[in-house]
Amino acid sequence: MTQKSHYIRDITPGERVRDLFLVARADLAQSRNGPYWNLVLQDCSGQVEAKIWNPLSQQFQSIDTGSIVMAEGLVETYRDKPQLKIDFLDMSPSENGHDLAMFMPAAERPAEEMMEELEDMILEYMQYKPWKKFCRKVLRDQDIRRRMLAAPGAKTVHHAYVGGLLEHTLGVAKLCMAMCDVYPELDRQTLLAGAIFHDLGKAWELTMGPAHEYTDEGKLLGHIQMGQERLEPFLRRAKDLDDGLKLHLRHLITSHHGEHDFGSPIRPKTPEGFALHFADNMDAKMNMIDKAYADMDQTGAEWSPYLRFLERDIFRAPKTPDPSREKAKKVKNQCLLPLKG
Repeated sequence: MTQKSHYIRDITPGERVRDLFLVARADLAQSRNGPYWNLVLQDCSGQVEAKIWNPLSQQFQSIDTGSIVMAEGLVETYRDKPQLKIDFLDMSPSENGHDLAMFMPAAERPAEEMMEELEDMILEYMQYKPWKKFCRKVLRDQDIRRRMLAAPGAKTVHHAYVGGLLEHTLGVAKLCMAMCDVYPELDRQTLLAGAIFHDLGKAWELTMGPAHEYTDEGKLLGHIQMGQERLEPFLRRAKDLDDGLKLHLRHLITSHHGEHDFGSPIRPKTPEGFALHFADNMDAKMNMIDKAYADMDQTGAEWSPYLRFLERDIFRAPKTPDPSREKAKKVKNQCLLPLKG
C-alpha cells in the first residue's frame, strides 16, 4: 500500500512536492490563455487549492471528485495562501489500494483496536451464550466487519470520519454499560447487543469511498431499516435465542432516535430503549462539541459559532488543573499526524 511523504499542513511556498492527494473539487474553467483546471486537493491534514494551466490542462477530459491522484508541482502563494501549480498529474497512481485515513479525517484510535475492545466487551458482559454467539457471528461476517471498520458515523453531523461509526458504537456501548452499573435492573446483555448494532445500517447508508455520499438505498430507506435488514438473517439462524429477546433487540434498534421528530419510527417503550437513546444522543453531542473545540483551537476563541444541530453556541469553560489530563493531552497532540519527512 502506497504511503504519503508530504502532508498539506506542512507544505510551504517555494517547495516542490510530488505525492498522493484526494481530489475534493475539480472545475474546468476558461482564461485568456485557454482552459485550465481549478482543483482542491485534500489529505487528512487539510486542503490546498491547485491549478493545471493550459496546455497541460487539455490532456484531461475529466477529473473525478473523490479520486486519488499523484500530483507534482511547485507550491506558490495566492492571496496569502499556498497554491499548487501542477505540472504532472497521474490519474491512476497505484493498483494496490490506498488507506483512506491518509486522505480524510479519521478516528484517533486504529479501527482494529476499537473492534477488539468491542469484542472484549462481548466476552466480559455476555453471560447468556445465545447472545454471545449471535453478536460474535455478526461481527465476524467479513462484509459487516470490513464496513464497520471503515464507515463514518454520519455524513456531517457527528463522527463524520473514517472509523467514526466504530468509535461511536464503542462510546455508546460503554455508556450503556455504565448506566447498568447505576441501574442494575436494566437487561445489560440485550442493551449491549442493541448498542453494538443500533447504527449498523450506516455502514451501507453512506458510500465506502472518499466522498462519503448517501447511497440510493440510504436515501430511500435510511440506516434504521437497513440495519434491521442486515441483522434479520442472523436472527433467523439464531434458533437458541429467545424470540422475546429478538423482538426487544429489534425494538431497541427501531426506537434509538427517541422521538418521531428525530427520525425514530417508534419511541422507546422499555427502560433499555430509553437508556440506548440517551447514550446515543449523548455520544453524538459530545462529539459535536469536541469538533467545535478543535475548530476553536485554531483561533483561540472561547465561544464557538452558532451550532445548528445543537441549537446554541458553545463556551470553553476553564478546567480544574489536572496534571494527568495535561500530560495525556500533550501525548495525544503529538500522535495525531505523521511528522514532516
